[in-house]
Amino acid sequence: MAENALEVAAKQRVAAEAFLLYERELGLEVAGGEVQSLKQAEQAGMGIRVIKAGRVGFAYSSDLSDRAIRETVDHAIAIADYTSTDKYNVLPRGKFTYPVVETYDQGINEASVEEKIALARQAEDFARAHDNRVTVVERSAYDDNEFICVIMNTEGICAAGRGNYCGQHIYLVAEEDGDAQSGFAMRSSQHFSDLSPRELGIEAAIRAGRSLGARSIASAHLPCIMEPAVTARFMTILAQLVDAGAVQKNKSMLAGKLGQIVAAPVVNLVDDGLDPAGIPFPFDAEGVPSSRNIIIENGILRSFLYDTYTAEKDGVQSTGNAQRASFRALPGVGATNFTITGPNRPEALISDLEEGFYITDVMGMHTANPVSGDFSVGAAGIMIEKGRLTFPVRGITIAGNLGQLLQDVNAVGNDLRFFGSRGASTIRLKNLSIGGK
Repeated sequence: MAENALEVAAKQRVAAEAFLLYERELGLEVAGGEVQSLKQAEQAGMGIRVIKAGRVGFAYSSDLSDRAIRETVDHAIAIADYTSTDKYNVLPRGKFTYPVVETYDQGINEASVEEKIALARQAEDFARAHDNRVTVVERSAYDDNEFICVIMNTEGICAAGRGNYCGQHIYLVAEEDGDAQSGFAMRSSQHFSDLSPRELGIEAAIRAGRSLGARSIASAHLPCIMEPAVTARFMTILAQLVDAGAVQKNKSMLAGKLGQIVAAPVVNLVDDGLDPAGIPFPFDAEGVPSSRNIIIENGILRSFLYDTYTAEKDGVQSTGNAQRASFRALPGVGATNFTITGPNRPEALISDLEEGFYITDVMGMHTANPVSGDFSVGAAGIMIEKGRLTFPVRGITIAGNLGQLLQDVNAVGNDLRFFGSRGASTIRLKNLSIGGK
């Protein structure tokens, strides 16, 4: 099918790319031991991108018949006549040898729907058994996704791959003495056998239970520790800052800082599309081989993330970071397995502090300004006194600047965990502004 599309485009003397995607997904939710929802869906389609004298045309179709493919190519070519010319609009060139990486777990496919429902029920049971203050499990969910991707273009790209992944999450509420607090936990993996409903349920119960009786504190400037789930939220913003597209549009505070010190020496950020601990895949959404890219090394900004367009604009090679939401969308820059990790035991980061704040949740990270780096978000956590976690805290804000935050990191934990495509560890900050009562 992809070859047919390129043949049609070649006859009209335009550069073209065919992106073919098949997806199958399963999602289910359990509450009170009963299945509340179960969804199974699949879709397939092809996106056609053509480049005609620097103009891009794009069209897609979920009808994969020969006639529909020809019409889709013709439609994309017609659209190109109405778009603006940009000399950086090019397709990746060359015939690549792709890295060998494990992307498909037969165990996900072989497990029955009943077994997957059982995992969700078990997570709920373990949560309730761990802490009798858990009164409501709003949802205990399981989901998985399988996909086949084929990318071909008239410049020599020919890539095909198959992958899948699965995950669980649970959201619950614990109550005591008139107070109610929520707890959330999630896991994702490319291996069905990695899922542990016991660990998931207990983690959520602990998170809810430790927050009961939380109170506000006076405003202060304190050393702070972010647990991995919170670090991952900040990592999502950092990934936007190193997007070459944002940098080129001056929508990133890191624009113009390549090769400069932008973080503390203990900070090392890596984007690795082949990391087996995350969700690896041999190529990106344009068929460029995935690779390991050092973004920040010992505090120095070494690279941005590029797709073909942004790389052409900067005169560099694509880092293999083109992504698409579906076959219905054009590619854009996106992080793959974006990680921060270090050598320290997380317990040691706490025990070293005479006083500090352990951040367990943040709310409103989407309001952070990627240009200035300023942020002010709601937060919850636990006070640290004499090297120990003492009482829970809520009703506060934390505020600062992402640039200063990177400079203030003085320790990074070795407890790397993946939250989707974000690999995060515990980090400790010298100082952070806390707004309280």
